[in-house]
Amino acid sequence: MTSPNPSGESQTLGGVRAEVRATPEYPFTPVHAPIKLDQNESALDFPRSLRELAARRMLTRDWNRYPDLHAETLRAKIGEYEDWDAAGVVVTPGSNVIIKLLTELGGIGQRVLTVQPNFSVYELEGQMLGAKLTRVPLRADFGLDVPAMRRELAAGGPGVLFLTQPHAPTGHLDDERDVRAVVEAAGDDWIVVIDEAYHQYSGSDYRSHVLERGNRLSLRTFSKAWGLAGLRLGYALAHPALAANLQKLVSAFNVSVLTQTVAEVALEHPEYVRQRADEVIWERGRVLAALGGMQRLHALPSRANFFLVRTPDAGDAYTFLLERGLLVRRQDKQPGLEGCLRVSIGSREQNDALVEALLELDGE
Repeated sequence: MTSPNPSGESQTLGGVRAEVRATPEYPFTPVHAPIKLDQNESALDFPRSLRELAARRMLTRDWNRYPDLHAETLRAKIGEYEDWDAAGVVVTPGSNVIIKLLTELGGIGQRVLTVQPNFSVYELEGQMLGAKLTRVPLRADFGLDVPAMRRELAAGGPGVLFLTQPHAPTGHLDDERDVRAVVEAAGDDWIVVIDEAYHQYSGSDYRSHVLERGNRLSLRTFSKAWGLAGLRLGYALAHPALAANLQKLVSAFNVSVLTQTVAEVALEHPEYVRQRADEVIWERGRVLAALGGMQRLHALPSRANFFLVRTPDAGDAYTFLLERGLLVRRQDKQPGLEGCLRVSIGSREQNDALVEALLELDGE
């Protein structure tokens, strides 16, 4: 087989925008391990009874026909579940797709404002789409630096403001007064995005803030508490006018019949989500309490389904855990997270193995 000539790369890629070439790839390399605690997924799969119901329902659907143009049936069901006008619901294959579309909607040739450290997709999309990207460092306790955020917002839009509640990858949940102060400082010149991917684990809910102004939006996902990361489905809750403009950027027929069917079944049986979220919250408290006496390592508080562990050397700690069958995620390259690993809450047995390994590492 003839291989491409690396020396011709600059000529071959001459049509690729410089911003895309300069943006790094999404920072994730798949690694296999017996206990997987690296991607903030649910440790429990979609309930078997609901899987069987979805499979039976799929057999009644027409596979030779396109799905709804813009997932209208599913948007209506999400609207009913969230007590939201269906005209203000936008659905895509994963909330990361909506982040990209929001950056297209309000960031190209304009501004993207977020915090640091944060979910890397906000900055990656901002960089690739050529937005003027500003990242405001969080406080030492990982809270919002409200005065600094206000200054950046006052410097002028238009653009997109991304706030995450609770934050990823820190798990910190801000005081609602701080969030309100930042959101209100945005005025009308910014699209204000409150990413609530982990809200079931924190008890927070910013839908009422979104209702107050037409340029605000809540971002939610089926990948976490719903236990449907493999389905790839996320949605936005917004005022109908904002949703209509965002919808223009969504590809037609972008939610498959399979995805729509499974999501419909989940929305018809949401009681399992609250039960599982409560289990994760209980396990999170148990694990953090068990690790509270460590001397060299420090498990940091969290309101999500993951937490950070600060270590003397993240690389050594990552390898130590992997050798014991535990896969976690390094975060030590992000500003303010030196030495940090991010660890998802797993099943009770997985968490017990994690605690045992971390206590062993702490004692070395």
